[in-house]
Amino acid sequence: MTRPLTAAQRRLIDAAEPGTGRLRGTPAQLAALVKRGFAFRHPRPPHDHFLTPAGHRAREAEAGTEAEAAPEPAPTGVFAARVGGEPSAPQGPARLREVRGAWQGMLELRRMTNPDGATDRPCGWERAHLVQAAALALEAAGHRPAGADDGGGGYRVRETPQPEAVAVYEPDGEALRACAVTLEGAGWQAGEYTEPRTRARYLLASPRRV
Repeated sequence: MTRPLTAAQRRLIDAAEPGTGRLRGTPAQLAALVKRGFAFRHPRPPHDHFLTPAGHRAREAEAGTEAEAAPEPAPTGVFAARVGGEPSAPQGPARLREVRGAWQGMLELRRMTNPDGATDRPCGWERAHLVQAAALALEAAGHRPAGADDGGGGYRVRETPQPEAVAVYEPDGEALRACAVTLEGAGWQAGEYTEPRTRARYLLASPRRV
């Protein structure tokens, strides 16, 4: 289990600039947050540090905990979007806060790391974590991931042999097309295909570059 944030790390995250997620702290403090995945060092001068999606999620979870009288326990550690096939879990307020915070953090990461500051197309982190990135876009838009033993549908995002491409499965055709609309709105290119042997319909999705 990932160890929880220290009190000093929590204070740094809570004190980050609301809009940008810019952090202030000693080099050692900032390096510790980077090592744990809650912050990243901007590649361009002055090389400031900013919250990652996990850092934004941690701050959102803390804010929600303070706002609710009887909150659900918020998990610690790096956020992981549901790719489909995990054990079914309730979509409670804590999870909704996590997803919302992670998606807002991702948009900020795009703004800070895309050369032109664009937020309408995936950034380098997403290209290096295709399955998680696509799943985050889907979950943040309200699509339901398939459970491990769920025969009632839901999306599943899977790796493919093709470079920079993931496959999205959803047994309901209308829901599959809705997933395509969501991904395209999040900066992906998505086309619908049929597997030759199983005749299952799926999306082949790739991050858009321009």
